[in-house]
Amino acid sequence: ISLCIRTTCCQIFNTCKSLSSLSDGSSSELYKKSAIFEGKINSIEGVRKEVDDVCCILESGPWGSAIENALSSLNEKPQPGLIIGVLRKLKDVNLAINYFRWTEKKTDQAHCPEAYNSLLILMARNKKFDCLEQVLEEMSMVGFGPSSNACIELVVSCVKSQKLREAFDIIQMMRKFKFRPAFSAYTTLIGALSAVFESDLMLTLFHQMQELGYEVSVHLFTTLIRVFAKEGRVDAALNLLDEMRSNCFEADVVLYNVCIDCFGKVGKVDMAWKFFHEMKAQGLVPDDVTFTSMIGVLCKSNRLQEAIELFELMEQDRKVPCAYAYNTMIMGYGSAGKFDDAYGLLERQKAKGSIPSVISYNCILTCLGKKGKVQEALRIFEDMKKDAVPNLPTYNILIDMLCKDGNLEDAWRIQGAMKEAGLYPNVITVNIMIDRLCKAQKLDEAVSIFEGMDHKVCCPNEVTFCSLIDGLGKHGRVNDAYRLYEKMLDSDKIPNAVVYTSLIRNFFKCGRKEDGHKIYKEMLRRGCAPDLMLLNTYMDCVFKAGEIEKGRALFEEIKAQGFIPDVQSYSILIHCLVKAGFAHETYQLFHAMKEQGCILDTRAYNTVIDGFCKSGKVNKAYQLLEEMKSKGHQPTVVTYGSVIDGLSKIDRLDEAYMLLEEAKSQGIELNLVIYSSLIDGFGKVGRIDEAYLILEELMQKGLTPNTYTWNCLLDALVKAEEVDEALVCFKSMKDMNCPPNHITYSILINGLCKIRKFNKAFVLWQEMEKQWLKPNTITYTTMISGLAKAGNVAEAHGLFERFKANGGIPDSACYNAIIEGLSNANRATDAYKLFEETRRKGFNIHTKTCVVLLDALHKAECLEQAAIVGAVLKETAKSQHASKYW
Repeated sequence: ISLCIRTTCCQIFNTCKSLSSLSDGSSSELYKKSAIFEGKINSIEGVRKEVDDVCCILESGPWGSAIENALSSLNEKPQPGLIIGVLRKLKDVNLAINYFRWTEKKTDQAHCPEAYNSLLILMARNKKFDCLEQVLEEMSMVGFGPSSNACIELVVSCVKSQKLREAFDIIQMMRKFKFRPAFSAYTTLIGALSAVFESDLMLTLFHQMQELGYEVSVHLFTTLIRVFAKEGRVDAALNLLDEMRSNCFEADVVLYNVCIDCFGKVGKVDMAWKFFHEMKAQGLVPDDVTFTSMIGVLCKSNRLQEAIELFELMEQDRKVPCAYAYNTMIMGYGSAGKFDDAYGLLERQKAKGSIPSVISYNCILTCLGKKGKVQEALRIFEDMKKDAVPNLPTYNILIDMLCKDGNLEDAWRIQGAMKEAGLYPNVITVNIMIDRLCKAQKLDEAVSIFEGMDHKVCCPNEVTFCSLIDGLGKHGRVNDAYRLYEKMLDSDKIPNAVVYTSLIRNFFKCGRKEDGHKIYKEMLRRGCAPDLMLLNTYMDCVFKAGEIEKGRALFEEIKAQGFIPDVQSYSILIHCLVKAGFAHETYQLFHAMKEQGCILDTRAYNTVIDGFCKSGKVNKAYQLLEEMKSKGHQPTVVTYGSVIDGLSKIDRLDEAYMLLEEAKSQGIELNLVIYSSLIDGFGKVGRIDEAYLILEELMQKGLTPNTYTWNCLLDALVKAEEVDEALVCFKSMKDMNCPPNHITYSILINGLCKIRKFNKAFVLWQEMEKQWLKPNTITYTTMISGLAKAGNVAEAHGLFERFKANGGIPDSACYNAIIEGLSNANRATDAYKLFEETRRKGFNIHTKTCVVLLDALHKAECLEQAAIVGAVLKETAKSQHASKYW
């Protein structure tokens, strides 16, 4: 600016001189004016030099007394022009603020608007807004607001760095101080928000514009309607349309095209048709975009016949075909599997003098790939070369379908053909091959492609790393996945939440939960913000690793991170708490989910129903099953299984069986879990015949009873004292190659001991030991008690000592059984030692045990020990009498 003014003034001065020589009068006025211009030049030059000097002092070191003294010696009372010049030239915001505050003290007066706006612009360009609110508050107190340029700069800087929420907050901050944000600031931010579908923020800004008296256009309405329609928020979009019309705005072709496209893509095809017809009724002529959008909508909703009729209407009396409409129609035929019609349309396009483009062929190849018609796609690929030159997407489509089909040889051949055609695999090609190879579990080949990439020609991007990290991790190669993650960091690629989600999930899956926790901490340390999917995954992993309290804390962290827990968050929480034995919390969480407005999907319904059943709220589960059906969600085998199991456990077996019949009538393939629940339920109430019938039915369905199924039946038979029948079933179980477990043997041993067949029980015990099955405390107690009652005290005592030696902790029943056995076998001393041990451990000693031991001690003339046992017996009798009295 200084240079331009100087040049202009010099030209004026020279002109004045030449005019003065021609004039016949005095030229003093001209000389005076030229002197004024020359003075201005010198003044600007002086300010510029002073600005440079101030900046030089400011940039010479950190702010302090030395800097302040230097500035004071240069200019004791800086003028506004100098301050503005310095603020415009500085690049460091903190330095600018320090200078801004220092000059404020020196001049002892408020800064001018231009100085404040210069500071705001500097903040915007440096994207540092720590002091923004304070500066705006000062401006409000002084009585002026930010300029339009400053306001736009602040918003645009946030938009460019994708900090849209921050831009929104800046506008709200201005509104807080009663400022009027610039029109362009609003429209710029609304446009940016439309790209990320932040419809609610857009609508807030839009309403603020109307409040401020800004004139909104049809274009702005169109932008909002597009986003609301694409999000499926039909009512909001229609409300905006009504508002637009009430403001006397006439919809144009562009708005109608947006409505047709957006409403159609979210499944509102009839509404799209309505807009199409309304458009013609308003006297607007549908253009190529209108027809093509409507045809595309009809094809995607499988209304192919209507799409064909509209296409024919469009083509009627048309000399030049619309290539885009042909491509859409070809895609429609291909998606419907009508490839002959698609080929026919290609020939028709040629007959009209329009050679099909590579896009037309790519549409057909894409559809052939989706239908798995790989060989036909290769044939079409050869035919297309007559009309169009294959491009990079063509080769990528072919490579993708060949890799999906597992035909790697042809994929490599196509890649070779691509190179011969002068096209080199781009990062999309590589990403396709790596992704497909990982999914086909051909990890070495995927790693080979990655390592063979020429970084000068084709450099791996975030998707490349992500696909390979996830593929390696999913198949157990977590160390290789982590090394690749480190390589990603070395190549200056920034891992996103998807990469961290994969690493966390796969480390936990391999049982390395500590490494999973470290990955999460590392992600936070690197400044990568977790998304809701990552937090849900991490919470699921933590719960499955048995860290219940940490899982609960992560659910709260979802809210702390600013997210609203979705239906998946609640499903994970309820499912894992139910598995951990906290099913009683289901009711509270279910209501929290409903209050938040979560729309339950099938998985969520199944989770909540299971929780209700496990917590005994079977009626509530039954109601939820009916609600699920009324909402259009088809109950699955899991749904029926949960309710049938819940009903069986509370002896509502007839209802459970009716639900089984309902599931069968719905064509649901019933599994072994459902049948086992019913067998267990019928068995426990002694309805053995029905339990047998269900076992027979499941075997007729081709299902094989597992160990749990047999155990349910054996337990029912033992409880009904049908032990011989239980032994027959046990033989059938082994004949069907179903291995018994320690529970199976425990049930049978208990049954045999009850009917005093102790020897047979001991045979089964020995058989169990040969199978390397570890008996539990109940099995040991049952066997020890049985052997003792049968008079095999030595074996019983030996078994008791072995139980303790193996780390077992005998319970009260076990101690009482062995004490009685030893007493009956006249081994009073050994019995008394166990009596003392039982008392030290705080176990209850039965009255009968005391009586039998006392008798044995008297016989063995152990009078001192007998006195102690007698005293314990008296205390026991007193306590029992007192408890009865109370």
